[in-house]
Amino acid sequence: MSDTVILHPDDDVAVALRDIAEGEAVTVPAVDGELIVQAIADVPRGHKLAIRPIGIGSHVRKFGYSIGVAQSDIPAGSWVHTHNVRTGLGGLLDYRYEPKEQAAAQPQGRSFLGYERDNGEVGIRNEIWILNTVGCINKTCELLAKMATNRFAGRGIDGIFHFAHPFGCSQLGDDLSFTKQLLASLAEHGNAAGVLIVGLGCENNQIAGMRELLGDGGGRIRFLKSQEEEDELEAGMLLLEELVAYAERFVRKPIPLSKLKLGLKCGGSDGFSGITANPLVGRMADIVTAEGGTALLTEVPEMFGAETILMNRAEDEEVFGKVVNLINDFKQYFIRHNQEIYENPSPGNKAGGITTLEEKSLGCTQKGGHAQVTDVLPYGVRASKPGLNLIQGPGNDLVSVTALAAAGAHIVLFTTGRGTPFGGPVPTVKLSTNSELAQKKKHWIDFDAGRLLGGTSMAQLTDDLLAYVIGLASGDIKTNGENNGFREIAIFKDGVIL
Repeated sequence: MSDTVILHPDDDVAVALRDIAEGEAVTVPAVDGELIVQAIADVPRGHKLAIRPIGIGSHVRKFGYSIGVAQSDIPAGSWVHTHNVRTGLGGLLDYRYEPKEQAAAQPQGRSFLGYERDNGEVGIRNEIWILNTVGCINKTCELLAKMATNRFAGRGIDGIFHFAHPFGCSQLGDDLSFTKQLLASLAEHGNAAGVLIVGLGCENNQIAGMRELLGDGGGRIRFLKSQEEEDELEAGMLLLEELVAYAERFVRKPIPLSKLKLGLKCGGSDGFSGITANPLVGRMADIVTAEGGTALLTEVPEMFGAETILMNRAEDEEVFGKVVNLINDFKQYFIRHNQEIYENPSPGNKAGGITTLEEKSLGCTQKGGHAQVTDVLPYGVRASKPGLNLIQGPGNDLVSVTALAAAGAHIVLFTTGRGTPFGGPVPTVKLSTNSELAQKKKHWIDFDAGRLLGGTSMAQLTDDLLAYVIGLASGDIKTNGENNGFREIAIFKDGVIL
């Protein structure tokens, strides 16, 4: 195996595939053969080695793009990280639409076995969801889910699940709108054959407002206001029995891959994220969108520094303008709260070898593959246009995965170099960027993308992951998160609570 990997011929750095000790002569792949570089400092695995001298003030290139500016002269063989490189980003930017042709993947007419709902939606699970309008009744809904699970086990459904959250009571303005819209979008998700929405009665997020957004849900939604019931548990169980009877009607049938919506997310990234798992997930996005399906990408702060790549893949100038607004609005969010726009990456990212936000973003956006950007969606709004959709949302893992599910993602492909156990409201596939993590955390990790570093080809990994995704969508496979019962939501907050 090589000591290092170079991601683009113009790069100034190579990524160490093992720990490199000071004084070692390191083999570096080059366009015209191999280059030998002597390390003048220890370089941890996943971190960057300078393969040529970089002058102070010069841009440092990785992925073929600048990942920051040298703070001092950096000799060849140096460890390149936060001590000698800083971000080159700052302030708000002006953008110009410069569309670029992208080579599209070819459709193959693939399909999976899923559930077709009465309203035309598609699901990959046949579940009952309990959503509460307000945090005051989390425990009531939790108890309802436990009681219903015991009573209705074996009735042709994949489970009854409640998603706790602390909001909906005294929220105002955008916060209240975010909570209401997100819960309504989750209620419309195809993975839920039936939904029980439970309110308290005195909260700001009233049942009446949810009814306005959802209507009667075509028979698949029930509403319960707890303060109006003598026994809310008994009343809730009666409504859940109706929903279970409704859900039993559905059976799996062949569904074209054009109906699948994939959520794309990374968390706990490391120096291998942009080499293994993220490009692999990008291939899934390309395959699904080529079939006429939908890929959903969020984490807007982790687009900063790589946003022009996405902007120039917009299908037209109108979508380009939406991408510009998405980026600048999120920067204004930071400014409004007196926070540094480019205060990223996280301590865990840095420990894994990521130095600047540009580097993190260039790796992060690879999850979108080469698909054309067809739409940009506000937070909590459901996707309706096939292709790559950008979703307003932060980088926070739970908040962004919830936003992807609300947008309609049937599956979230979640890449990680550090590991995390959580699961969102839909199957959340953990792809490790390195094989060591996959071996250590077998009960967390579902797919080892680090095999690429051990000699498995990207083509083979693509075939393996596609088979896994189709098997997961068809109900043949469950994620570790599903098997462990790890299902959570988190709602974005930006405002005043009374």
